[in-house]
Amino acid sequence: MIQGPDVNDRRHRDAPARRHRDAPARRPGRTGRITPRAHWLLLSVLTVTLSAALLLQGYTQHMFGITSDAVTGARGRDGTVPRQVTHGGPVIADAATSAHTARVKDRTLALTFDDGPDPVWTPRILDVLRRHQVHATFFVVGTQVVAHPELVRRIVAEGHQIGIHTFTHPDLARLAPWQRSLELRETQLAVAGAAGVTTALLRPPYSAANDTLDDADWSVLQQADAAGYVTALTTLDAEDWQRPGADRILARATPHGRAGQIVLMHDGGGDRAQTVAALNTLIPRLKARHFRFATVGASVGMAGPVRSAGPGDHLQGMALIGLLRAGDWTVWLLGVLLYAAGAISVLRAVVLLIAARRHRRLRTGDRGRSWGPPVTAPVSVIAPAYNESAGIEAAVRSLLASDHPVEIIVVDDGSTDGTGDLVESLRLPGVRVIRQRNAGKPAALNTGLAAASCELVVMVDGDTVFAPDTVRTLVQPFADPRVGAVSGNAKVVNRGGLLGRWQHIEYVVSFNLDRRLFDLAECMPTVPGAVGAFRRRALFALGGVSDVTLAEDTDLTMALCRTGWRVVYEERAVAWTEAPASLSALWQQRYRWCYGTLQAMWKHRGALVQRGAAGKLGRRGLVYLLLFQVLLPLLAPVVDIFALYGLLFLDPVRITGLWLAFLLLQLLVGRYAFRLDGERPGALWSLPLQQFVYRQLMYLVVIQSVFTAVSGSRLRWQRMERYGSLPAPVGADLPGDGLPPPEPGSPHSAPYDGLPPQAPYDRQPRPEPYDPFQQLASYEGLHQPPPHNGYRQPPPHDGYRQPPPPNGFR
Repeated sequence: MIQGPDVNDRRHRDAPARRHRDAPARRPGRTGRITPRAHWLLLSVLTVTLSAALLLQGYTQHMFGITSDAVTGARGRDGTVPRQVTHGGPVIADAATSAHTARVKDRTLALTFDDGPDPVWTPRILDVLRRHQVHATFFVVGTQVVAHPELVRRIVAEGHQIGIHTFTHPDLARLAPWQRSLELRETQLAVAGAAGVTTALLRPPYSAANDTLDDADWSVLQQADAAGYVTALTTLDAEDWQRPGADRILARATPHGRAGQIVLMHDGGGDRAQTVAALNTLIPRLKARHFRFATVGASVGMAGPVRSAGPGDHLQGMALIGLLRAGDWTVWLLGVLLYAAGAISVLRAVVLLIAARRHRRLRTGDRGRSWGPPVTAPVSVIAPAYNESAGIEAAVRSLLASDHPVEIIVVDDGSTDGTGDLVESLRLPGVRVIRQRNAGKPAALNTGLAAASCELVVMVDGDTVFAPDTVRTLVQPFADPRVGAVSGNAKVVNRGGLLGRWQHIEYVVSFNLDRRLFDLAECMPTVPGAVGAFRRRALFALGGVSDVTLAEDTDLTMALCRTGWRVVYEERAVAWTEAPASLSALWQQRYRWCYGTLQAMWKHRGALVQRGAAGKLGRRGLVYLLLFQVLLPLLAPVVDIFALYGLLFLDPVRITGLWLAFLLLQLLVGRYAFRLDGERPGALWSLPLQQFVYRQLMYLVVIQSVFTAVSGSRLRWQRMERYGSLPAPVGADLPGDGLPPPEPGSPHSAPYDGLPPQAPYDRQPRPEPYDPFQQLASYEGLHQPPPHNGYRQPPPHDGYRQPPPPNGFR
């Protein structure tokens, strides 16, 4: 899931004052804009189409298949088979009414070949027949016709006769009537599409001579007769399907006496080299005995069993062939994508584990990295708040419990629930409340920046509580003058229920492991709004916090990276934030995270071709986000559908084994991530369930976000519902009941862990105000710096004027 802003979606704009920000952009003369409802309609159509194509392909390719003629089992009762059929000729007509049969003329041999056309053996058999100037009858399988339509055309062009042998080679006696009709109809269409002809000849798979018919077989012949087919059985079985050797095949196919015969041989279904060899000997030998060779129809005097197909059947047949061949290519492509996605996912897991281990060694232990002299300068903490009365007291009190000197600036962004009044009523030392009309989080942050008196600034959400050492730990990397921003470690506080556990797993495993990797690769794309620290002068050099995307924290972080600042991750700086407690709230939050991140990626796409720090962001960070948080989620529904296809039509044991292997890999990665974060691993028991609900929700979020971005639609700012799950202690030093304690041995301190009360901020030594900022009374006073290394910065935010990006990506 794309890591995006932490509170962006929790705030909305005042409609009368900012109506133009909420309205979707329109251009004169442009119509037909895709709406979110159209997104789902299109996705549903694509999903249904793909599922139908896979079902058809799975049925035709994997439900049945060409197997040995000996698989049918014991013969059943034959009480309904007419005696004239049992003792009659091999060609049976009018089975549904007054059945009658036809025998082959004396000294006539009808060579028949089943199970083709085969790309290897059918051409060789056709060459033998052409060399000896003999015509035969080919009973073709529909799936083979679809795969090799050119061979069917050659069969017809060279004067041979076509019969059908069903579409997938099942035992028709064991199928429901509708399946029998489907098998016959689809084969007929395939022949019509391939060669432009239709045929009345049918040979059921696994059939033999007349005296082997039982009641089930007879019901098949009756249904086929009602559909207009004449059944052609056999009188001599060469048994070449057993591959007994060319001599044995020759002996079995040679008639005794002068009676006419229909000989069963095969041109498909396996290696037919022995059949070709026997045929080369059989034809000259029988011609020497004055036998003539004919097709099945000609051998019994049947008039025109093969005719030209009508235009409708020909077009339908061509469409069927095209659909099934496209299905074959689709399955092949999906298989390649599935294996590629699996390989990339395994590689990503390995890289994440290696990076996490290396990151830990750099940050902890005797060999741990030292940022430089301890940072002791006071810090300005900015808490933008819009209708945060449910959690703002807990957030402010946790900040006052910090073991680092802080000034706290709460910017009330036009709240209607008394958020600002509540903070003022607490009369807490070192806490200032600034009120402004509702203008959104970026404007609130910029107001706080203008009012801050410290060079180091921490930004925190109104639904987030800090541990006592969070601020101090968070600002230590600023001892390195190259560091412009620091990402802290945000954790979920409301972990009750499956949804809370799943988000807790996502924060610890996905977000935090990714941040460790980004830190090592020097391409951090996001400092979360819940817990992040910045150099104030770096922010002012950018023109403040931009509001041209819905992911202001991602946009800001990427801009810092592109201007050469290092952005690092400090996992020991822990904060607890309130996560959505319902699927609808989670959807709204992640939808805006994802959409805003896409906006930021598009805005900073120029980093792909830049050098230095910007190039690292572009070629490492943006490519990583595009691959793992956009493209792979877009493929996820296809992977799920293909997994179901594999369970139904392929090897369910192998598919289940692969799924379990990936789940085991996720559990191992998750266990290591929980260990790194000092978390109890108990929540990981819900990880298998996460794959069936949460994962689907996350990739649907990505799909809709991409559709929305491509279509040019815009999203409204919305506020996330508050649940009041954060504790609100009465004093800055009160332990926080109900917050998750750390794992034994964890380096993280629990919030409100009983530290003595901190002295009021006004007793702390205050630094001299940073001169350039004393001249700025409000955000509108921020001046825009010149472009940095050719990178054009956004204009000051005097309105939500979001220019549409080029090439249709808005």
